[in-house]
Amino acid sequence: MMTIFGAMAQLVPVVLEVGHFGVELFYAIWPLLSIGTILMVLGFLNYPQLLPYGGTVVLISMMIFVMEIFLTIKKVEKLNLVITSILISNIFLFFGIIFGLVMALTYAGIIETDIYALLRSHVFLVIGGYITITLMGLSVVLLPMFGLSHGFSKKPLEIAMAMMSVAVLIVVSSSFIELKILNYIGYILSILSLIVYFYMVQTIYKTRARKEIDIYVKSLLFSYFSMIAALFLAAAYLIFDFEPLLLSSAWLIFFGFFGFAITGHVYKIIPFLVWFERFSPLVGKEKVPMLTDMLPKKSSSAQFVFSAIGVLVIAIAILLQDDALIKAGASFLLMGALALVRSVFFMINYK
Repeated sequence: MMTIFGAMAQLVPVVLEVGHFGVELFYAIWPLLSIGTILMVLGFLNYPQLLPYGGTVVLISMMIFVMEIFLTIKKVEKLNLVITSILISNIFLFFGIIFGLVMALTYAGIIETDIYALLRSHVFLVIGGYITITLMGLSVVLLPMFGLSHGFSKKPLEIAMAMMSVAVLIVVSSSFIELKILNYIGYILSILSLIVYFYMVQTIYKTRARKEIDIYVKSLLFSYFSMIAALFLAAAYLIFDFEPLLLSSAWLIFFGFFGFAITGHVYKIIPFLVWFERFSPLVGKEKVPMLTDMLPKKSSSAQFVFSAIGVLVIAIAILLQDDALIKAGASFLLMGALALVRSVFFMINYK
């Protein structure tokens, strides 16, 4: 969420073509979200009495983000598909964090609710409603921009967003209406939505003019491969009702699809921001580096290989219910994470 919020601080003005309502508010979001996250981690570990405080701080930080985005969108004269995606996703985030706070209060014993029903709604609102629809909307801007793609239809994106939005609403409704079939309808719609979205991504990829397979493209290819694998596992779960299938699917969505989609864009966004801040004033005065020069080739490759192996090994370990294999996969993920940290510091400190 930190990475997404930071990226949105930079991308929202580009996408909406208006300035932020109050960009200074983003300086309050990250310390509040850090403090709230730490308090909630401690609360889940051993001190449940800290959960309401951590949840409230997280709620405040996310509310600041949501309100700032809403007020920025209010400055837009005409809505388009991408702006609509941001509006819809942030509405879902607004309700998702409210559900999350209610869950935290329940976990701490302050109020009584059906925490499992709320969890289902919370996950779908934040993951399906906010993160997925945000990625869908930004994909139609970032993928063509980085791949130099032209001449593709945005209709599949409209269909995918509509289906995901309806799926989220149905799953949330199932938290209050005791009809199990609603869950399955919501799950199937969300799977179909991602299939339509993948079709659009494939179309963008085929129409791209830039054919280079760099770390960005590799990360996205693995990301979408993980999404397809996760959809097959989710469909298998609906048929066989075998819980490891669902857990492995969720793992691939979180760490395969979301994880690699975010890290892939990190390798594009950070070099651009550093170049624009540090080197753009020197253009025409002295030699400046290219964006590709600012990418750490070895550590980015190491991050991709170790992380990809870790994700796949743990996905298989979840299916086999093998604890030793999970630890082996986690060791690969640790190495990948260290390589990513090294890459980020390299790009930030490039001179």
